[in-house]
Amino acid sequence: MSKLPKENQFFDLSDYGRPIAVKIAKSLRNTSLTPVDLTYCFLVAGMLAIVGILNHSYWVVAFFLILKSILDAADGELARVKQTPSYTGRYLDSIFDFMLNLGILFAIGHITHHSIIMTLFAFFGIQLQGTLYNYYYVILRNKYDGDTTSRIFEDHAPMAFENEKQQNVTRLFTIYHACYGVFDKIIYRIDPQAIKSSYLPNWFMTLVSIFGLGFQLLLIGLFLVVGYKEYIIPFFIGYTLLIFAFIGLRKFINR
Repeated sequence: MSKLPKENQFFDLSDYGRPIAVKIAKSLRNTSLTPVDLTYCFLVAGMLAIVGILNHSYWVVAFFLILKSILDAADGELARVKQTPSYTGRYLDSIFDFMLNLGILFAIGHITHHSIIMTLFAFFGIQLQGTLYNYYYVILRNKYDGDTTSRIFEDHAPMAFENEKQQNVTRLFTIYHACYGVFDKIIYRIDPQAIKSSYLPNWFMTLVSIFGLGFQLLLIGLFLVVGYKEYIIPFFIGYTLLIFAFIGLRKFINR
């Protein structure tokens, strides 16, 4: 199921795992497995990818990074299939992404002997890239009555759904905000007028989707298997500069 109405759907380069995720969700519709269970499964897949990096098993890493992306999509699909949306799952998903991104980059920094400072710059860049993509995507989802579990401004804990506890939502929101709040503020300050955008064409969103986490992980896996592991950290630092190109293009479109 798409998070957007059909006429506003775009080809998402970071969402290549969606077709398999949909099949997984449908197969689990009548089981006791919950969306949060799948969220924990993608955490395990990501951790196994980190172990693979440290052991120089790069094809194994690529497999688990792709599996992680598929399961990352499957948990949301299962929530939609079972009609059990939750902020618990939404925040847990993002917190695990934050942890895994940090772990993956530090593992790469370790095997390539890059400095902690460069590794942190790459991590900061990846997070900022993903935040820009999510910013535009959530604007679309809210504008066109798509999936609304994610909010444009995550500045306070939302009211829990009936199937979850408010205490858990509030606790997870606090952790989420500590992880992502600074990135949200930076992107909003760089492009505050985006929320007033009357038009974000599908082709534009397809371009921006190269900042989606699934595509980022695919690039990391590709760099590793072709033997370019030492370029991953500097690549993602430089890749961050595209943020300004996309914001400039967005402003040109909505001029």
